[in-house]
Amino acid sequence: MSTKAIRGTFLDFIDDPWKHVGDEHAATRFLVDGLLVIEDGIIKDFGPYDALADRWAELEVTEIRDRIIVPGFIDGHIHFPQTRVLGAYGEQLLPWLQKWVFPEERKYADREYAQAGAVRFFDNLLASGTTTIQAFTSSAPVCTEELFEEASRRNMRVIAGITAIDKNAPDWFTISPEEFYTAATEQIERYHGKGRNLYAITPRFAFGATKELLETCRRLKQENPDLWVHTHISENPAEIRGVLAIHDDCTDYLGMYEKYDLVGPKFTGGHGVWLSNDEFRRISDKGAAVTFCPCSNLYLGSGLFRLGRATDPEHRVKLTFGTDMGGGNRFSMLNVLEDAYKVGMLNNTILDGSIVPSEQDLAESERNKLSPFRAFWSITQGGAEALYIDEYVGNFDIGKEADFVALDWTAGPPANAWHASLLVEEGGPQTVEQAGELLFSIMMVSDERAVDETWVAGERLYKKA
Repeated sequence: MSTKAIRGTFLDFIDDPWKHVGDEHAATRFLVDGLLVIEDGIIKDFGPYDALADRWAELEVTEIRDRIIVPGFIDGHIHFPQTRVLGAYGEQLLPWLQKWVFPEERKYADREYAQAGAVRFFDNLLASGTTTIQAFTSSAPVCTEELFEEASRRNMRVIAGITAIDKNAPDWFTISPEEFYTAATEQIERYHGKGRNLYAITPRFAFGATKELLETCRRLKQENPDLWVHTHISENPAEIRGVLAIHDDCTDYLGMYEKYDLVGPKFTGGHGVWLSNDEFRRISDKGAAVTFCPCSNLYLGSGLFRLGRATDPEHRVKLTFGTDMGGGNRFSMLNVLEDAYKVGMLNNTILDGSIVPSEQDLAESERNKLSPFRAFWSITQGGAEALYIDEYVGNFDIGKEADFVALDWTAGPPANAWHASLLVEEGGPQTVEQAGELLFSIMMVSDERAVDETWVAGERLYKKA
């Protein structure tokens, strides 16, 4: 049995800040001088150092100074085999897939190529502070296998599954429903629930799925009701038109997934840029989730996700945030928060009445504002709740897995340190207000260089050089 203690300044969340408009501190737990005790990768104790020091006096304490320690980041939507196409020029979604993505993902059918890609992929995740992912792989079984194998070597929590597509892609890229069922069934037996691996039924998107493929997804879910379902939804207007042409018995994108009994708890649809109000309500009612991917939505010109609508308290939608790397041009969830803030502010202006007074909705307008507390909740505890893994990760509650990140508020572009010196004196934040100001500075001015250390299950797997 291995027991260790970490001393430092901690911040995490015990509730959803959107539920505490005007008093988001009520959702936040902040310890200027805290102690985190870890036993075999699990949080054994957590609280103020002075209150716990005597109880754990026999332990050697690792002190992390001049940092804010937060739970590990959760990326709810990322593409493992797209690492090398990150930053590929232009194009909107559908031509971008044909030109860049499908040819690169094809290479991941080669095990050696996939193994090397997995090493680079997880190195980038850890350097960005990401400790949990929900990921797409490709239609080649070995791609999914190598993702799970590398994640297991690093003891990281992942949700993934072979990514199925049998339409609107080159013949050399597709997989038949029968092949998909066979590969998924074998992988479920091999990986699901083994270590920190979880399996997701993963139809790539409805535009790439025949009715037979979606029927196969329903069969897998019926046979394995505890599995996750991960896909794309309403990302791009041309995609949506294509989906409704294929599935002409459905009136909207969500209805197609509903038809095959895939929408419910543990269902996540990536993007959701063009979801209708009724679709948001149905997602909320069924306990499903949407992933906000602002970097990708901006990079591919997909549109502005309606964050204020998704956080409507009467029909609250579970939300993860995701990089959607390589449609998103960053691995860093900090950059996701930066772009999410900007998208929210644009929506805030659209709804505040200053453009079209008759369309004013001040409550929804306000909900688009991404404060630092709303932001960091969304990529930690909020993301865990949306993925139904909050029993494992998300905050520093006793019994959870000890994944965390130490953030350096002076790192990043030179201007960041100068700005941080305006917010706090030497010694770091002394109040939750100061901590929030520093976190906002990190997400808006800094980048992954702010990630000083990344710990997974109580082990330090990354330290910035």
